[in-house]
Amino acid sequence: MPFSATWHTLLDELDKLEEGTELIAPLSHDRFRITDVQEYRVVVQFSTTEETRPLQHDQFETLYQRIQDMDGEFDLSLLPSDTDPYPAVLSLHPRFEIDEDAGVITEVDAATGTQLVDGDSKTTASERTEPEEVDVYSDTLLLVDALERHDVTDLSQLETPALVNLYTLLSDVQRDANDFRRDVADVLLDRLHHDQPVHGQYGSVQRTARRNRSLKDDADVLAVLEDAGIERERVMSVDREKVDEALDVTGLSEAAVYDVDKSEYVRKAEVDEEVKASRLQGLKDRLAASDEAETDELREEIEELEDRIDELTSFNTGREMQE
Repeated sequence: MPFSATWHTLLDELDKLEEGTELIAPLSHDRFRITDVQEYRVVVQFSTTEETRPLQHDQFETLYQRIQDMDGEFDLSLLPSDTDPYPAVLSLHPRFEIDEDAGVITEVDAATGTQLVDGDSKTTASERTEPEEVDVYSDTLLLVDALERHDVTDLSQLETPALVNLYTLLSDVQRDANDFRRDVADVLLDRLHHDQPVHGQYGSVQRTARRNRSLKDDADVLAVLEDAGIERERVMSVDREKVDEALDVTGLSEAAVYDVDKSEYVRKAEVDEEVKASRLQGLKDRLAASDEAETDELREEIEELEDRIDELTSFNTGREMQE
């Protein structure tokens, strides 16, 4: 199908849009509106900056041609950042759709009704869904809540219980994020090629290699070095485990063979998962009701829940107990 037919079909679809309908750019998630539809360009206005920008016919044709060249599926990460609105507008054509999860725009055989439009009735593309069995999501939500409730610009002014809660949540998020990061990396590794960075909205990644070395058997290493004129004493070192074993069977003190330097640090002792789950449920309830008019009764229930959780998570220091 020539692009001229596709272009005029797209213009017809744009003319049908209700005034004020917002579209969402798939990479930046910037919201914008169609303000004017002309024969060779579409004028849009961004909602946050009020910036007006013309989207040219030739650029749409270039995007269309790239989709054709890629057998009907084009990777959105290959687009320049300033062309982000183009695929969102093109997706209003009944034969094109955007898969945000896959990061592609595709041409389909049959008309599709799923578009990136955020008007009076929201589509599934713009709805926020909660991922199941992803620990980092739950702990991050709790951490964001804690950061919003406390002024963390001056940590020295925070009460001890608040600092304990922050440290615990930060530790959990770090652990969860590292685990999830490894899972993502395992999948990415099969999709990356050496020296070919792959770009996303927030950055880029690249496949790389690391050399890992491990010594061969001690006898083999010493024999090779001695043949090369290196005396074994030059490469022999003290084995820490064997030194510890020697200390156990002798009367020597630890200080006789070790330089001991004591340092203190904070360690997470335990996590109350029930309290975290209770707080998390309260946050989910608030998020679910955020798009509706909250009643006084709901606010009172949430405040009572938070008060109970604060009582459970608070503790007294040794000095406070003595007083």
